[in-house]
Amino acid sequence: MELRQLRYFIRVVELGSMSRAALELDVVQSALSQQISRLEGELATRLLQRGARGVTPTPAGLAFLREAQLALRHTEQAGRAAQQARLIGSVSVGLAPTTASVLALPLMLAMRERYPDVRLHMVESLSGHLSAMLNSRQLDLAVLFDTLPARRWSVTPLLEEALYLIRSRDTLAGDPPERMRMSQLKGVPLILPTGPHGLRSTLDAAFARARIKPELVAEIDSLPILMDAVQAGWGGTLQPWAALGRHPDAESRFHLAMITDRPVRRLNTLCSLSDDELSPAALAARVVLADVARTLVRQGRWTGARLGGVPAAATLHEN
Repeated sequence: MELRQLRYFIRVVELGSMSRAALELDVVQSALSQQISRLEGELATRLLQRGARGVTPTPAGLAFLREAQLALRHTEQAGRAAQQARLIGSVSVGLAPTTASVLALPLMLAMRERYPDVRLHMVESLSGHLSAMLNSRQLDLAVLFDTLPARRWSVTPLLEEALYLIRSRDTLAGDPPERMRMSQLKGVPLILPTGPHGLRSTLDAAFARARIKPELVAEIDSLPILMDAVQAGWGGTLQPWAALGRHPDAESRFHLAMITDRPVRRLNTLCSLSDDELSPAALAARVVLADVARTLVRQGRWTGARLGGVPAAATLHEN
């Protein structure tokens, strides 16, 4: 039995006409009649007497009408109670610099709209630091790239991102390629992060599969400094598109070439403390974060990202 069937039945009885009820409810009359028949079938009794002048309730229909009206009234009261009981509390959310550049502001706006009394504490840091903070209960949830199954977290795959060779347009001549393989990076000056936060070690594995040694000119663990060095022409870097999220003029300043090797992807995973450790506000924020991230991908506002996941052995981790 569905609430819409109750609404349909009540309106048909009130108007005494299937056609008038269908018009007012904005449904096709045949669909309305079918729903009423299903309701009668489920109750194993006839609720309406159909005739040339319209429909009238049977004795069973009159008895059912009163209870259906009460059920709908209680449902409406429950909805109002839920809306009036505003969620309160605070939630700590950790995002890596690249992820924060795309996700942070839309998440804050969505939380302010849906749960205005929940205070959001945003933390931006490298994923290794975020992982440690989550493990020590300093964060309620975070988007991470190294989930280590042994940890007692709630883990939900969000999306995967392609990686790009990002270089300053000022250093390039001619018509550089839009797509590249790892093997084509031989001899290309690169600025990469160091190992502790995951991206470097996974990139090293990708270079090993391509049987080349990266031409390192600098190692930098700060995303802003790294991108400044790329802009200055020191070399290129390997990052997701989100690394340029805070550069509104990125297309004029940087050239991106997508790395097409299949394993070279970064998996974004929503990690949180276990459900029994999260407050109602944190549980709500987790739902909103996942919804916002997926909406950004579906709307094409997260370039190089797609919904879904990749095998754990193929994921890339944040610098």
